[in-house]
Formats: sequence, C-alpha cells, structure tokens
Amino acid sequence: MKRTPPPLPITLALTILGTMHSAPALAARRCGGHSQGHCRTAADIVAARSPAGAIAVRAAIEMIGVPYSWGGGGVRGPGHGVGRGAGVRGFDCSGLTEYAWARAGVLIGTTTAEQWRSGVRIARQDVQPGDLVFYDSDRSSAGPEHVALAVDATRMVHAPYTGAFVRIDPLDRRTFLGIVRPSESAANLAGAEHE
Repeated sequence: MKRTPPPLPITLALTILGTMHSAPALAARRCGGHSQGHCRTAADIVAARSPAGAIAVRAAIEMIGVPYSWGGGGVRGPGHGVGRGAGVRGFDCSGLTEYAWARAGVLIGTTTAEQWRSGVRIARQDVQPGDLVFYDSDRSSAGPEHVALAVDATRMVHAPYTGAFVRIDPLDRRTFLGIVRPSESAANLAGAEHE
C-alpha cells in the first residue's frame, strides 16, 4: 500500500511565499549586521526581485506532496516517468523546475544539464526566489545530478528522489554546485513559442 503524505495546507504555502517576499524580511536577511551605509534598502531589494522567479516558486510550492517519478513531469505538470518511474505519476527534479518556470512563461529545458546552461550564474549570496540551485554528487561525471528552486536564501523546493515527495528542504548541502537565474532571452523565447 502506498503511503501518501498529507497535503501541505494552502495557508502554510502562502505564509512561506508571503514571508519570502516581505520587504522587511528581505532587508533584514540582506543587511545582516552591517551598518545602514552598507545595506541595500528594502525598496532596492524588492525592485531587484524577479517576478517570474516568484511565479515559478509559487508553482513549485503548489506541487508539494506530489510523488517523485524518475523522468516524470514537464511543462504540462506531473506525468508518468520512465524506467523506475514508469508506474508513478509525478516529477523528477528537472521536471519540477521545468514545470515551475514554464508557468512563469520561461522555457529552461528538460534535463539538469540543459537547465544548468539556461541562464546566468549567480553568486550564492545573491540567490533570489526561483533561482535554479544545482547539486553534483558525482564529480567524476560531467554536469549536475540534481536541481531545485530557491524559495529564499536558506530553503529550496524540489523533487528529491524515488520514494519521496516534492518538499521544502534546506538549500545548503555538501554537494552544492552553483546557482543559475533563467535569462530574459529564455523568457522572450518562451513567450514567442506560446503565441
């Protein structure tokens, strides 16, 4: 018998989204212990946020509780995977991120390798909601093995592995590789293809 987790209450998801986008929360996180002269204002931080990134995060958070399915999911949402994911309707890691960014009107590719090349590299300290966060557990092979979406500076939403469900976890891990912010040219391409 399959065990299914209880769905994440919508109010909790909205609380997460509301907290991550509040100007005071962003300003406090950005400024740390620095003096006001070294700190960007809340208005600067809000202006720098990516509206598409916020849409992508909301779309991914709405999928919390959906099963992991190897090779599953894509721009249209959860789907049956392949191989060990053939009998499960859900998402693998890149299927979830592809779906989330497609909801924001941006096509980022279907695999972690394609998504690793889908935008500009961002420094860890500059992560914003919706940025693609990559992990590489096997440095002997080329490219990242896992991708997630940053919820804020410390959390990510992702489809972790077979037997698990889409969930929120801490962003910092030993296998961290880098961060990519999908580019505006990708957004424009996606818009043209959807017309």
